[in-house]
Amino acid sequence: MRLKQAFFAALFIASSAGPTWATGLKSLEDFVKMVKSGKADFTQVVTSPAKEGQAPRVKTSSGTFEFSRPGRFRFNYLKPFAQTIVADGQTLWLYDVDLNQVTARQQSQVLGSTPAALIASAVDIKALQADFVLTDAPDKDGLQWVLASPKSKDGQLQSVRVGFRPPAAALPGVSPTMEALEILDSFGQRSLLTFKQFQVNAVLGAKTFEFKVPAGADFLKQ
Repeated sequence: MRLKQAFFAALFIASSAGPTWATGLKSLEDFVKMVKSGKADFTQVVTSPAKEGQAPRVKTSSGTFEFSRPGRFRFNYLKPFAQTIVADGQTLWLYDVDLNQVTARQQSQVLGSTPAALIASAVDIKALQADFVLTDAPDKDGLQWVLASPKSKDGQLQSVRVGFRPPAAALPGVSPTMEALEILDSFGQRSLLTFKQFQVNAVLGAKTFEFKVPAGADFLKQ
C-alpha cells in the first residue's frame, strides 16, 4: 500500500497576491522551457476522504527529489519509510526497502498523463497539452497556480495543480521555481507535495538516475 501511494504521488501540494507580470500558465511554460534539471527537498501530505463518523486520514512523508528533462527523475522517500522511485528514461523503478521488493514498469506506458509529465517528462508546453487541459488557477499563498486536467478519463487522476514562485522581477532568462504540486485522484484522495531549497538547473551526477536491483530483493516486472 505504501508503495502504491508513493508511486501515485511521485508519478509522483491565507491567499496573498503575487507579482502581476505572469500567470500560472506562463510560469509553467517558462519552467518547462528554461528548467532542464533540478533538485529539492520535499514533504508530502496525503489526505484520504473521511469515512462516516471518522476524521480524514492524514499521512506525512518526506525526502529528496531530483530530475533531468526529459523523462528522468528520482524520488527518495526517507521518512517515515524508505522508498525509492527512479525513472531512467526507459524504465520506472519502484523499490520498497522494508518489503525488499522492486517493481519495474515500461516508462513510456505509465508516465504520459501523470504528474511526472508536468515536472520532468515534457519537453515543451505543447507536449503537455496533448495529455492535459491547462488553465490558470487563482493565485494563493504567494504562488501562481495552473490547473492540469487529464484529457483521458480512463485513469485514476482527476486533476493536478502546480504552484510556482515567480522571480522577484521579470528578467530575461530568470525562471520561476516549482514549490507545490497538489494531486486529486478519482477516489477523492488528495496528495500535496511542497518543495524546499529548489535548485534550478542543478548539476547532477551521471549515476543519479541509475538503479540496480539490490541483491536478494524480490523483483516484479509489469
